[in-house]
Amino acid sequence: MRITGFRALTTLQEWDRPVGDANGVFADGVVLVPIVLVETDVGITGVGLGPHVLLEVVFEAIVGEDPRGVTALYDRMLRQTFKAGHTGAVFGTIGALDTALWDIKAKAAGEPLWRLLGGRDRRVPAYASGLDIDLTDDELVAVYQTYAERGLRAAKLKGGLDVERDRRRLTLVRELLTKAGDGARPGLMLDANESWSRKQAVRHVCELERTLDLSWVEEPVRRWDAEGLATVGRGIRASVASGENLTGLEQYRPLLAAGAIDIVQTAAVWGVTHFLRVATVAHAHDLPVSAVGNTPVGLLHATTSVPNHLVSELQDLQPPIGVTTDVEVEDGAFILGDSAGLGIEVDAAAIAASSHHRSRDQPAGPHVRPERAGQRLG
Repeated sequence: MRITGFRALTTLQEWDRPVGDANGVFADGVVLVPIVLVETDVGITGVGLGPHVLLEVVFEAIVGEDPRGVTALYDRMLRQTFKAGHTGAVFGTIGALDTALWDIKAKAAGEPLWRLLGGRDRRVPAYASGLDIDLTDDELVAVYQTYAERGLRAAKLKGGLDVERDRRRLTLVRELLTKAGDGARPGLMLDANESWSRKQAVRHVCELERTLDLSWVEEPVRRWDAEGLATVGRGIRASVASGENLTGLEQYRPLLAAGAIDIVQTAAVWGVTHFLRVATVAHAHDLPVSAVGNTPVGLLHATTSVPNHLVSELQDLQPPIGVTTDVEVEDGAFILGDSAGLGIEVDAAAIAASSHHRSRDQPAGPHVRPERAGQRLG
């Protein structure tokens, strides 16, 4: 079997409401989702979700190769772009291709990826994450009620700009999930998306902790600030989570060495091989790992094979336009199916028909850091 070519598509995730975080909001709730399809000479096509940056350059490292040698090909792709490939969007391109290769490998074996990787249980615990910072209180309750109806009993809210607003919103979701769980205490998390300074983070979270029990606070300060994350961790009761925006393992090492994070995260866009390696490093430090992302199907399969997976993020309950997945959500968990590979099907015609709804240029939103982030007095 040999890799022969690729196709790059871009579809849309339509939330039908505003989505965003402390850095900004997509007011129309439409988010671009890039897809890479990797083709082989035996008719098997692999699917990966992730950027297209330098795609042609990265693909040169794997064309003509046997896709079943996926972990070696992952390192080959890193070497192909060694000055840029360990960071940012190029690392995402490598992750998308890597995920597609794992999909091919499992399809060739006639097994779901979770089984091929050595997983035993197809159930992956989930928490609700609504990218909800722009919602009114009523809208917030309605969104998390939908999650609660699927059995979810843990929620991560976006916040960090107003402590009293955060307290009110977290309390509303706590009450909703407590009622849905017949009185059982829910898990509550707050994601500040790197919007605080160290002192702001400790002050904000300590004030919330007067009345709330938070499981973790996510990205309270900049992702690379090992000393700052450790300082925050010592100043609050909640665990500190980070890692979704870290890429190569070299970015995790100083954080782990400093004892800076309690929950080690990795983003779906970075690929399966990266997740497996991060999970191993985290396990060596006796730390749990958590998968983050809107359509984290590849990582969901991978979580079943590691001993330290804690819980994975569930964002939108509907997949992107033109994408179907063999994954159900019930009783508070993702339930992986028996389809060979990732269980992802892509309808290119449906994607093409939807492309006019949104320009590929998104000049604003949660990926644009505000000018004075981390410099507020309040």
